[in-house]
Amino acid sequence: MTEHTPKAVVTAGTGGIGLETAVGLARQGWDVTLVARDPARGEAAVARVDEAAGRRAGRFVRTELSSLAETRRLGERLAGEGALDLLVNNVGGMWTERWESPEGIEASIALNHLSPYVLTETLLDALAAAAPSRIVNVTSSAIAAAESVFDDVEPAGPHYGLAATGRAKLAHLAHSVELAGRLASRGVSVLAADPGAAATDNAALMTIDILPPALRPHWEQVLKGVSAPVTSAAKGPLAAATDPALEGRTGLVVGPDGTVDDTLLAFVTPELTEAVRRWTAELMAAAARAS
Repeated sequence: MTEHTPKAVVTAGTGGIGLETAVGLARQGWDVTLVARDPARGEAAVARVDEAAGRRAGRFVRTELSSLAETRRLGERLAGEGALDLLVNNVGGMWTERWESPEGIEASIALNHLSPYVLTETLLDALAAAAPSRIVNVTSSAIAAAESVFDDVEPAGPHYGLAATGRAKLAHLAHSVELAGRLASRGVSVLAADPGAAATDNAALMTIDILPPALRPHWEQVLKGVSAPVTSAAKGPLAAATDPALEGRTGLVVGPDGTVDDTLLAFVTPELTEAVRRWTAELMAAAARAS
């Protein structure tokens, strides 16, 4: 009998936390599919993954993850390849300027919530086929800055990147907890991982305007936080993906130090989860009409 080589998919896997997570998986014997949009970065990332594994372990698949239609096609392609042991939804970001996805959805919502939502849904059967398997959704302490109201697509007033990303991450954390309950009987664990702040390419583009005015006195503290090495920020996602102590556990958040931390779960209530469920359905319907 041949030994099973576990298969993982890591979105936004060609740089930053995603790449460091992929490299860590490769060192532990995984085959890793890296999903992103830049072929040149993809080629370089695959080389790093292969080097870490000491063999050919990486693969790059080009996808514009801000497009829900492209993300769905990606999921269908990957699902057609059979059982999948691990999905790391690392895609996301925080931007000073507001911009929109191809379907006309504000980018923080599209990339931090809807894109991983769509990809996960299309891969559920593949993940169940590999049970026990895991879904790791990368979350963020930006949740603490979120306006937890989901009556409209976006809250009224100016756009502040930290608050926008926090709201989208809060929505996805609520969805993750709900999904964990739905998938428990299928042998698929759903874990969120907070990597903490780090010196990613995305962080390097931030300006003080990303903060709501009340938080701007803390800008120097923010800058200090995003100077941390990206390698250390992969500790949480890697632990959520591979720690044997988490086998069979679900609906948890793993903190930056790689241990379970329920701090962010305090923001998730049954009422908020129901509001997010309705809001997500409305967004998906609007995206379908725009396609």
